[in-house]
Amino acid sequence: MNSTNILRNKVRKHLLKKILKGELIIGKTLNLAQLSRELNISVTPIREALSQLEQARIIRAIPNRGFIIPELSYEEARDIYNTIAQLEVIAVENSDFKKSTIHGLREEQLHLQQTHTPEARLNSRISFHHLLVQDCENKILLAILEDLEARVLFYEQLFITDSSFYEQIDNQNESIIAAIEEDNVPTAALILKMNWMNIFEHIRHKLILKKTVHHTVIE
Repeated sequence: MNSTNILRNKVRKHLLKKILKGELIIGKTLNLAQLSRELNISVTPIREALSQLEQARIIRAIPNRGFIIPELSYEEARDIYNTIAQLEVIAVENSDFKKSTIHGLREEQLHLQQTHTPEARLNSRISFHHLLVQDCENKILLAILEDLEARVLFYEQLFITDSSFYEQIDNQNESIIAAIEEDNVPTAALILKMNWMNIFEHIRHKLILKKTVHHTVIE
C-alpha cells in the first residue's frame, strides 16, 4: 500500500471513529482544516477520504458548501437495514466458522450484556457483527457491509437511547451463536435477519414519532 492510500485510510478510520462516538453532527458541514489539525496531515488526503465516504453514502458533497452528514430518512433506513440483513445472511451462509470466531462471539456477547450505556452497547453490537462475518472470504461483500454499517451508526446513536432495548437483541445473538455451534447455518441466518429487522422496526417507529412531533410543533 502506497503512502497516499495509507493516509487516506487513516483519515477514513478517524472519521468512522468520530461517527461511532457521536462527534459528527447530521446536517453540519465537515471542517477540513480541523480534521487536518487533528490528524496532522494535509487537506488533500482528507478530501480524498471524504470522497470515498461519499461514494459509500456516509457523507454528501454539496456545491459551494463542502461535505456534510446527510439527513436521516425512513426510506434510507429501510433500504440500508434490508440490504445489511441480506448481505450478512449471505456472508454467514458462505462462512466456515472457526472455533476462535465462535469463542470471540461468546466473549463479545458477554461484553455486550455487561455494558449499560447506549454508546458502549452500540460499539459492542457492531463488534459482534464484525466477528460474525469475518470468516467470509468475499472481501468485496465485507467492504460493502462496513460502509453500510457506518451509516447505520447515525440512526442507532440517535434513536436507540434505551439500553433495555438490547435485551431482545441479546437473546437473538445467543440463538445465533447456538445455531452456529450446532452447525445449523439456516437457523442462524433466519435469526440474523430477524435481528436486523427488529432493529429497523424500532428505528422506523422512532422516525415516525419524530416526524409527528415535528409537524405538531410547526402547526
